[in-house]
Amino acid sequence: MNSIRRNLVYNILYQILVMFLPIITVPYISRTLGKVGVGIFSYTYSIVYYFMLITLLGIENHGNRMIARVRSDKEELSKTFLGIYSIQITSGLLMVVSYVVYMLFINKKYEVVSWIQIIYLISAIFDINWFFFGLEEFKITVTRNTLVKVLSLFLIFVFVKGENGLFYYTLIMSLSTCISQMLLIPILLKRISFFKIGFRDVKKHLRPVFVLFFPVVVVSIYTVMDKIMLGELADVSYVGIYEQANKMVKIPLSIITALGTVMLPRISNLVSMNQKDKVIEYIEKSVKFMMFLAFPMWLGLVSIADKFIPLFLGSEFLGASEIVKLMSIVIVFISFANITRTQYLIPYERDKDYIISTSIGAVVNFVLNLLLIPVCQAVGACIGTIGAEMVVMLYQCIALKDELPLFKYARICVKYFIGAIVMYCIIGRIDRIKMNDAAIIILQVVIGIVIYGSVNFKYIKKLMIK
Repeated sequence: MNSIRRNLVYNILYQILVMFLPIITVPYISRTLGKVGVGIFSYTYSIVYYFMLITLLGIENHGNRMIARVRSDKEELSKTFLGIYSIQITSGLLMVVSYVVYMLFINKKYEVVSWIQIIYLISAIFDINWFFFGLEEFKITVTRNTLVKVLSLFLIFVFVKGENGLFYYTLIMSLSTCISQMLLIPILLKRISFFKIGFRDVKKHLRPVFVLFFPVVVVSIYTVMDKIMLGELADVSYVGIYEQANKMVKIPLSIITALGTVMLPRISNLVSMNQKDKVIEYIEKSVKFMMFLAFPMWLGLVSIADKFIPLFLGSEFLGASEIVKLMSIVIVFISFANITRTQYLIPYERDKDYIISTSIGAVVNFVLNLLLIPVCQAVGACIGTIGAEMVVMLYQCIALKDELPLFKYARICVKYFIGAIVMYCIIGRIDRIKMNDAAIIILQVVIGIVIYGSVNFKYIKKLMIK
């Protein structure tokens, strides 16, 4: 098994775990904390998340890219890591001080939960996943994350109960993240040598780190800011509904985008060796694989949402089903944009196009949120997210129209879309059968897989042979 396939298997297995755990925890948390408790956690996390973003700047993408280029030279690898990580530690300490100032003099909401969230910020200082991603050592991060997530699952069911449930839930989630990051440090010490570096070794990373930081912040406007705006312009209970609906959409999406995590260091390495033909070959394979999954996941969610959401989240979250049906189309937009971003724009340092695309998306999202959230609440935030993700994908396609065979990719997408439509039309009729909701959902999923698999049997057979 070659390294790409092996790393993809590790990531997909981990993403399946990530998908499986919410299937266990989300119904429990939804019923234990309620939409207000879920909303408070989401709102306070959204705020600390911005401090975490500034801590990491654009280090995750830049660090991954640079480590991939120098991984064969230990001295250069060590120097590159130390230069980049010096920036991360400095920005992290500044953000911890800034968050404390925010809590003491500005914040007046949900103070206990907000103070606990500072642990997330501390975890960002120790986040060195980008180093191991650049080395393509995915097994290490996957194994560590798996153990920590299973432990946190156990702790949630033991401690998250009654009126103190939100306190313990926030503590478990933040501490597990921090411990997960710190477990990588002993392994890091075996991979690099420590020696004194000069300011020049740090300075050369400042510009690219800040350039890549801009799109990260901009993207957060339409992935995180919508929850803050919902909490301010509507009510925290709508944040809870929106958060759980968003999780339902992101669960299948996490499996698809695992490929982007695997491919970024590999493509960056190929770019450093000037092997563009190989890059284009990998991109086409990625389009086939990711869109093969994206279309049925989108229409599959639309098909089961009305029955699945009340069963899964409880009656308090009935409004989430409409959000899931609307928002699930972003699976297609995000999947395709993930390919263009991680396999072309970032490896080839096309940072300007990346920045412009995300900036346009942020403006579209902010304007739509401002206009629609006061009127439509969570549905308004959902429409803002759809609009943002769509324009990001479209701009990136326009920017790369002369460099990638986009019409060829479009034909691939049409083929999978037709297969997904056939699946949708058939399983949509199943919910008319007089059975309990759980049985209908299982039947829809099984029949949907069989139908879509039959329509695309040739591709599946080819994939299995390879």
